[in-house]
Amino acid sequence: MGVNEALPAAAQGGELRQPDQDFFNSLSTEVHDKGFLVTSTEELFQWARTGSLWWMTFGLACCAVEMIHVNMPRYDLERFGVAPRASPRQSDVMIVAGTLCNKMAPALRKVYDQMSEPKYVISMGSCANGGGYYHYSYSVVRGCDRIVPVDI
Repeated sequence: MGVNEALPAAAQGGELRQPDQDFFNSLSTEVHDKGFLVTSTEELFQWARTGSLWWMTFGLACCAVEMIHVNMPRYDLERFGVAPRASPRQSDVMIVAGTLCNKMAPALRKVYDQMSEPKYVISMGSCANGGGYYHYSYSVVRGCDRIVPVDI
Protein backbone atom coordinates (compact mmCIF):
# COMPACT_ATOMS: atom_id res chain seq x y z
CA MET A 1 0.00 0.00 0.00
CA GLY A 2 1.56 3.26 -1.09
CA VAL A 3 1.21 6.68 0.43
CA ASN A 4 -1.32 7.79 -2.17
CA GLU A 5 -3.70 4.95 -1.36
CA ALA A 6 -3.63 5.79 2.36
CA LEU A 7 -4.51 9.45 1.87
CA PRO A 8 -8.10 10.60 1.38
CA ALA A 9 -9.12 11.64 -2.11
CA ALA A 10 -9.01 15.35 -1.23
CA ALA A 11 -5.41 15.09 -0.04
CA GLN A 12 -4.32 13.30 -3.23
CA GLY A 13 -4.88 16.41 -5.29
CA GLY A 14 -8.50 15.62 -6.05
CA GLU A 15 -11.12 18.32 -6.28
CA LEU A 16 -12.11 19.84 -2.93
CA ARG A 17 -15.82 20.33 -2.48
CA GLN A 18 -17.16 23.55 -1.05
CA PRO A 19 -19.57 23.25 1.88
CA ASP A 20 -23.17 22.91 0.83
CA GLN A 21 -24.81 26.29 1.55
CA ASP A 22 -28.32 24.79 1.60
CA PHE A 23 -27.26 22.48 4.42
CA PHE A 24 -25.93 25.42 6.46
CA ASN A 25 -29.08 27.47 5.82
CA SER A 26 -31.39 24.65 6.94
CA LEU A 27 -29.24 23.94 9.98
CA SER A 28 -29.15 27.61 10.89
CA THR A 29 -32.94 27.98 10.77
CA GLU A 30 -33.36 24.78 12.76
CA VAL A 31 -31.12 25.78 15.68
CA HIS A 32 -31.66 29.55 15.61
CA ASP A 33 -34.44 29.53 18.21
CA LYS A 34 -32.32 27.35 20.51
CA GLY A 35 -29.65 30.03 20.93
CA PHE A 36 -27.06 28.67 18.50
CA LEU A 37 -25.32 30.38 15.61
CA VAL A 38 -24.05 28.48 12.58
CA THR A 39 -21.27 30.15 10.62
CA SER A 40 -17.86 29.49 9.17
CA THR A 41 -14.67 30.53 10.92
CA GLU A 42 -13.82 32.85 8.05
CA GLU A 43 -17.09 34.75 8.50
CA LEU A 44 -16.42 34.90 12.24
CA PHE A 45 -12.95 36.38 11.68
CA GLN A 46 -14.33 38.93 9.22
CA TRP A 47 -17.01 39.94 11.73
CA ALA A 48 -14.36 40.37 14.44
CA ARG A 49 -12.29 42.57 12.16
CA THR A 50 -15.20 44.95 11.61
CA GLY A 51 -15.17 45.89 15.28
CA SER A 52 -11.42 45.96 15.79
CA LEU A 53 -10.09 48.02 18.64
CA TRP A 54 -7.79 50.94 17.99
CA TRP A 55 -5.51 51.55 20.93
CA MET A 56 -3.26 54.31 22.11
CA THR A 57 -0.36 54.16 24.50
CA PHE A 58 -0.04 56.25 27.60
CA GLY A 59 3.49 55.18 28.42
CA LEU A 60 4.97 56.59 31.59
CA ALA A 61 7.95 54.37 32.34
CA CYS A 62 9.72 51.16 31.36
CA CYS A 63 6.54 49.14 30.73
CA ALA A 64 5.85 51.40 27.77
CA VAL A 65 8.84 49.88 25.98
CA GLU A 66 7.26 46.44 26.37
CA MET A 67 4.03 47.80 24.97
CA ILE A 68 5.83 49.05 21.86
CA HIS A 69 7.10 45.54 21.12
CA VAL A 70 3.57 44.44 20.30
CA ASN A 71 3.68 46.50 17.09
CA MET A 72 6.95 45.04 15.93
CA PRO A 73 7.08 42.27 13.30
CA ARG A 74 7.50 39.44 15.80
CA TYR A 75 4.03 39.89 17.32
CA ASP A 76 2.37 42.15 14.70
CA LEU A 77 -1.04 42.80 16.19
CA GLU A 78 -2.09 44.73 13.10
CA ARG A 79 -2.67 41.46 11.26
CA PHE A 80 -5.60 40.90 13.62
CA GLY A 81 -7.01 44.34 12.87
CA VAL A 82 -5.83 46.01 16.06
CA ALA A 83 -4.30 49.32 15.07
CA PRO A 84 -2.31 51.75 17.21
CA ARG A 85 -3.33 55.39 17.12
CA ALA A 86 -1.55 58.49 18.39
CA SER A 87 -4.68 60.56 18.92
CA PRO A 88 -7.15 59.89 21.75
CA ARG A 89 -9.99 60.97 19.46
CA GLN A 90 -9.29 58.03 17.15
CA SER A 91 -8.70 55.35 19.77
CA ASP A 92 -11.03 53.01 21.62
CA VAL A 93 -8.56 51.63 24.16
CA MET A 94 -5.98 53.44 26.26
CA ILE A 95 -3.19 51.33 27.72
CA VAL A 96 -1.63 52.94 30.77
CA ALA A 97 1.84 51.57 31.44
CA GLY A 98 4.26 52.81 34.05
CA THR A 99 4.33 54.77 37.28
CA LEU A 100 1.66 57.46 37.40
CA CYS A 101 2.88 60.54 39.28
CA ASN A 102 0.67 63.21 40.82
CA LYS A 103 1.79 65.74 38.21
CA MET A 104 0.87 63.40 35.34
CA ALA A 105 -2.57 62.45 36.72
CA PRO A 106 -4.41 65.51 35.27
CA ALA A 107 -2.90 64.80 31.85
CA LEU A 108 -4.10 61.19 32.04
CA ARG A 109 -7.61 62.36 32.88
CA LYS A 110 -7.57 64.92 30.08
CA VAL A 111 -6.54 62.33 27.50
CA TYR A 112 -9.21 59.95 28.79
CA ASP A 113 -11.88 62.63 28.49
CA GLN A 114 -10.86 63.28 24.87
CA MET A 115 -11.56 59.68 23.87
CA SER A 116 -14.87 58.97 22.16
CA GLU A 117 -17.38 56.45 23.47
CA PRO A 118 -17.13 53.51 23.91
CA LYS A 119 -13.75 53.80 25.59
CA TYR A 120 -11.78 51.27 27.56
CA VAL A 121 -8.70 51.50 29.79
CA ILE A 122 -6.12 48.77 30.34
CA SER A 123 -3.74 49.16 33.27
CA MET A 124 -0.50 47.40 32.37
CA GLY A 125 2.07 46.45 34.99
CA SER A 126 2.29 46.72 38.75
CA CYS A 127 3.25 50.41 38.68
CA ALA A 128 0.10 51.40 36.82
CA ASN A 129 -2.00 49.00 38.90
CA GLY A 130 -0.88 50.07 42.35
CA GLY A 131 2.29 52.12 42.29
CA GLY A 132 4.68 49.18 42.07
CA TYR A 133 8.04 49.65 43.76
CA TYR A 134 7.25 53.31 44.29
CA HIS A 135 3.98 52.70 46.12
CA TYR A 136 5.04 54.57 49.27
CA SER A 137 6.45 57.61 47.49
CA TYR A 138 4.71 60.92 48.13
CA SER A 139 4.54 61.71 44.41
CA VAL A 140 3.04 58.45 43.12
CA VAL A 141 -0.63 57.76 42.49
CA ARG A 142 -1.33 54.33 43.93
CA GLY A 143 -3.07 52.97 40.87
CA CYS A 144 -4.43 54.71 37.80
CA ASP A 145 -7.91 53.49 38.76
CA ARG A 146 -8.04 56.44 41.16
CA ILE A 147 -7.95 58.81 38.16
CA VAL A 148 -9.76 56.95 35.35
CA PRO A 149 -12.08 53.92 35.39
CA VAL A 150 -10.00 50.86 34.54
CA ASP A 151 -11.59 47.96 32.67
CA ILE A 152 -8.70 45.48 32.67
